[in-house]
Amino acid sequence: MKKALKLNFLLSVLLLNIVPAIAQKAGKAIPVFENGEAQIIPAFNDPEKWIRHDLWVETEFDTDGDGKLDRMHVAVTRPEQTETEGLKLPIVYNSSPYFAGVAALADGLFWNVRHELGEVAKPRTKVEVVRIGERPIISNAHIKTWVPRGYIVVHSSSPGTGLSQGAPTVGGDNESLAPKAVIDWLCGRIPGYVSIDGDEKIDAYWSTGKVGMTGTSYNGTIPLAAATTGVDGLEAIIPIAPNTSYYHYYRSNGLVRSPGGYLGEDIDVLYDFIHSGEESKRAYNNATVRDKEMKEGMDRITGDYNDFWAGRDYLNHMKPMKAALLMSHGFNDWNVMPEHSYRIYKAAKAKGIPSQIFYHQNGHGGPPPMKMMNRWFTRYLHGEENGVENDARAWIVRENDKRENPTSYTDYPNPEASDVTFYLSPGAPGIGNLSTNKSKNQGTEKLVDNYSFPGASLAQAQFTTHRLMYVTPPLAKDIHISGEAKVTVRLSSSKPAANLSVWLVSLPWTDGRQSKITDNIITRGWADPQNHNSITKSEPLVVGKFYEITFNLMPDDQIIPKGQQIGLMVFSSDKEFTLWPAPGTELTVDLDATTLTLPIVGGMEALNTAMKEN
Repeated sequence: MKKALKLNFLLSVLLLNIVPAIAQKAGKAIPVFENGEAQIIPAFNDPEKWIRHDLWVETEFDTDGDGKLDRMHVAVTRPEQTETEGLKLPIVYNSSPYFAGVAALADGLFWNVRHELGEVAKPRTKVEVVRIGERPIISNAHIKTWVPRGYIVVHSSSPGTGLSQGAPTVGGDNESLAPKAVIDWLCGRIPGYVSIDGDEKIDAYWSTGKVGMTGTSYNGTIPLAAATTGVDGLEAIIPIAPNTSYYHYYRSNGLVRSPGGYLGEDIDVLYDFIHSGEESKRAYNNATVRDKEMKEGMDRITGDYNDFWAGRDYLNHMKPMKAALLMSHGFNDWNVMPEHSYRIYKAAKAKGIPSQIFYHQNGHGGPPPMKMMNRWFTRYLHGEENGVENDARAWIVRENDKRENPTSYTDYPNPEASDVTFYLSPGAPGIGNLSTNKSKNQGTEKLVDNYSFPGASLAQAQFTTHRLMYVTPPLAKDIHISGEAKVTVRLSSSKPAANLSVWLVSLPWTDGRQSKITDNIITRGWADPQNHNSITKSEPLVVGKFYEITFNLMPDDQIIPKGQQIGLMVFSSDKEFTLWPAPGTELTVDLDATTLTLPIVGGMEALNTAMKEN
């Protein structure tokens, strides 16, 4: 008898463990949550039974000039239970301009950067997108991750790409309103259509009206664009390495600057790169968007911030935003640089929006761990009270740690960080000193611009006239930097215009072997001395006159290991990022009025400890 009771008890325990996996309620499959995460449900995990269909959603704009409101191409993938059992589920939505193909990276697509500052460059060769995807389903991204966990996955092509109508505007209003329209359809506020130009309607009767968005790079920008409309139903977004301001992507403190790896790219280049929409609309789109709006607004001559760029800066449009924000970025992303996420995270937090930020030490892309994403969507889309809003605000993957094992902090920047100011003493053409002790009458030092020398070569050189370098003594203990470093440089130029580039490096240089995931570049920044008063107005430099310019370097959170030296490198043209004027411009730096401010965890006390043996 006791044996039978023990067996029945064991069977009951076994059944209790099996029932969540089967996830049935009155014979119907339902989502199941454990430890605050949606679980993979076998009944949802059969691709052969997934329902896949595509449709079009009408927007409130007409950007291709045909007198009809543009329609966006949408694809849906959902478990069969949404049809056979009437199950309603939340949505994970991903939108992109890339799904249908892009232009070949050929000569003529990019701007020629070899010219003087302020000079009009030779026109680009007009390069058009070469193909459009033929498959009816737009993309398979995210489907295998989220459908088995009890979500419906929706994709759409952004305006003027693939089978979506309209024109790409690269950050214009239509790229915010397009995903808003799709969300309005998912929430039952507007109809969808079976065909691109027909009247037969289709409803999202399987949707709970709870939508989350995610994506990487441009695909991560679109969730933020949608969120800035304040659209009801968009509950949460997880942007990964998003471009949050096209000015910050193509300019830097008044300077014309390319994104890393794409020298000569500008906003019109990206327009041509993604414009895969209907060929018959290309001429109109090119004339109205690329050859008028962009040509008149982008200003490659001065690099100033203007109304064109302000309209493509999502920080300026955050007032209606309410979607819970989980942001992800790499500190060594020199394409879409880490300032993009930080500036939005900071603003969202100030608005009281539930916000978390995940930073890793790698380059472009890289989502948060699946556990973090799952908890975020589970909380805000399924409504499961898992307490994610009480988790740490900031998660940093420490040097040499795995991406799945970030270290939690109460916030970013680290609240224990405080600013420490460093001063310069001479050493050119060799290496000068970087110290917290301020000495007077350090004089001036001169560098000669020459774009032929990459920044990495300049940082490794013991002697060169093409940069100025100032270093601390070797660290006796690790130093933790968290936040935005700031430089103030007082300089004069031998010409009316000059590039200014600043790198913060860890020396001695080790050719990327310092660790598995970091190199010697701590952070960097760029500025136009002509914009010393404002990024909205530049003025030619008076030859020989000194000007003071202050700007932030890219945000970082890095532990500089003991034995290394922190080096401040000041130079002019950065071969990988800036225009290439003819070599020879001379910059003279006033050492007494030039400083570096570093956000150090533990502040001056921590620095003194790290320096005490020197």
